[in-house]
Amino acid sequence: MNNTYGKLASHVYNLDKYIGKSFGDVEYYLDRLKGCSGPILEPAVGNGRALIPLLEAGLNVRGFDASQDMLGYCRTHCAQRSLTPALSQQTFEAFAYEERFEAVAVPAGSLQLIADHAAATAILKRFLDHLQPGGRLIFDLYPHDLFADATPNIRSWETEAGDLLTLTSQRIKADLIAQTTVSHVRYELWCEGRLASSELEFFTMRWWGIEEMALTLRAAGYVDLVISGNYNFGRAPKDGDEVVTFECHRSR
Repeated sequence: MNNTYGKLASHVYNLDKYIGKSFGDVEYYLDRLKGCSGPILEPAVGNGRALIPLLEAGLNVRGFDASQDMLGYCRTHCAQRSLTPALSQQTFEAFAYEERFEAVAVPAGSLQLIADHAAATAILKRFLDHLQPGGRLIFDLYPHDLFADATPNIRSWETEAGDLLTLTSQRIKADLIAQTTVSHVRYELWCEGRLASSELEFFTMRWWGIEEMALTLRAAGYVDLVISGNYNFGRAPKDGDEVVTFECHRSR
């Protein structure tokens, strides 16, 4: 169970990253994509936290996710707002569409869920193949993930039914050569003081150097690369930035 987002994990995600919550990414992506008149793809769409504001702004967005549970939340949130985007269960490694997109947008560091460099490179090329000539890829990376606090972390949420959901995370490995971290993440649902269900997931993240990613994008065939720090477009990343955003194009 690696990066799978099962039933409890998806429930926690939906409670914690609710529709309307932004880390600065929603506003940034709305601004960068506002001129798009063609179709936009959001891989790893999750519960629709970023997708729904883009749809409500009138953009033509569709998405996919590997987790059927996450897609269930996304479809519910969209239906509550009378939104009907095309959503499908697909993976980064194997997604396929007949149409080509004006933009592919991957906020919130989702690309870092791909732990293997060769696999990530193949996915970047797959994104490129799905872009229209001149189309854009925009995505975020979090530069400090490899060095983040490794102490155990415990969080909890009250569910819609008044029960308790808890998340306990413990980093078990940091591989400086592979540039990955692995954590044990345990999700537990408590009803009236009794454990009703639990899930254990191995959560793997890959850390990318900024220049490493730039070289990888150029090698994959992207052009006109702009790297921005903390959602300030065109401002070069600097020490202390929480997020780095890459924007690049398929050649015309």
